Amino acid sequence: MVAELTGKHIVIGITGGIAAYKTMFLIRQFKSSGCDVRVVATRSALEFVTPLTIETLSQNKLYVDLFEPTAQRDVQHISMADWADCVIIAPATANIIGKYAHGIADDALSTLLLATRKPIFIAPAMNNQMYAEPTVQHNIELLRQKGVHIIEPQCGFLACGTTGTGRMEEPENIFTIVQNHFKSQQLFSGKRVMITAGPTYEPIDPVRFIGNHSSGLMGYALAEAAAEMGADVTLVSGPTSLTINHPMVKRIDVMTAEQMYEQCMAIASEQDVMILAAAVADYTPKEVASEKIKKKTDNLDIQLVKTKDILASIGKQKQDHQFLVGFALETQNEKVNALQKLHNKNADLIVLNSLRTKGAGFRTPTNQVVMITRDEQTFESELKSKREIAYDILQVVNQLTNPQDVQE
Repeated sequence: MVAELTGKHIVIGITGGIAAYKTMFLIRQFKSSGCDVRVVATRSALEFVTPLTIETLSQNKLYVDLFEPTAQRDVQHISMADWADCVIIAPATANIIGKYAHGIADDALSTLLLATRKPIFIAPAMNNQMYAEPTVQHNIELLRQKGVHIIEPQCGFLACGTTGTGRMEEPENIFTIVQNHFKSQQLFSGKRVMITAGPTYEPIDPVRFIGNHSSGLMGYALAEAAAEMGADVTLVSGPTSLTINHPMVKRIDVMTAEQMYEQCMAIASEQDVMILAAAVADYTPKEVASEKIKKKTDNLDIQLVKTKDILASIGKQKQDHQFLVGFALETQNEKVNALQKLHNKNADLIVLNSLRTKGAGFRTPTNQVVMITRDEQTFESELKSKREIAYDILQVVNQLTNPQDVQE
């Protein structure tokens, strides 16, 4: 039995590739680790493995047909999506990847994928030329942006007789990746984490404000990831259209930099980890007009004053057991400016974004960051979904606050 997996509900999807025979070992490994395993297969998959083998190994009924007769009153793809703790597609053909990426649901497996809100792992397996084809790579990238975990195929001898990248990752490695995912869910158990997200709006008059392009996606991804890793999360959010429904996340909505400052300072002393991902305005109008300002002159002068610095204020009062993370969005001298911010504001980690990186920054589903510690140790990510970046950041926070976890 494996502690992180005991009692977990695992759905394994099998599609029509020769690597389907390897999935039998994956089913057995999850079963022997204390998981309850259910399998959904496409018709093509059954050209490579038999229903009897699958049902014998999983000790559960195999699901193939979307409209097969059943004594159950629930809709199978919905009930299984709710039942699952995670879904693993191995092997994942170009066909199922394309369907999922573009919202096509025409069989039991593709319908299940669209109904699932739990972690999904996809292990592509196909001919190397198919895998390299731009459309397939585009579809894989779309899934990454949705937060799907892509288990990259390996280079090796393929069933078509060629050698190249397209060989499904070995079952024991897929198992370890999923196991590590569930293990990470316990890293912040019992921890209180405060996260700020989104922009602030600084009013000029009743209808106008000074703001920025922040969507809040990074902060919300961090809040959801921290909650999934066991934390009790308080999300202090500026104006955004995003929603979050995790029961471990308490959301506090604010509008201005002053309101965000007040809410953060009121609860900062209670937190174990504070991650300030919001794009807080540096300046706010000194005076706010009580009525809408009419367009009467060619020029409008608005006097601005500095807002209170939330990161610096928390940095001054944080206790030894607390860990403070700041964000820096830079357009020039990125690392120098980020390090200066890290030290001047007494943060423990700074997350550097650069607007020079295509696909990173505001209003994109992806991001690429460099994390820098107080002793200038750096952790650099690739360009990937903000959900994956959130997990990367939290893994680094855990590594720095619990070094014994790394040693083990």
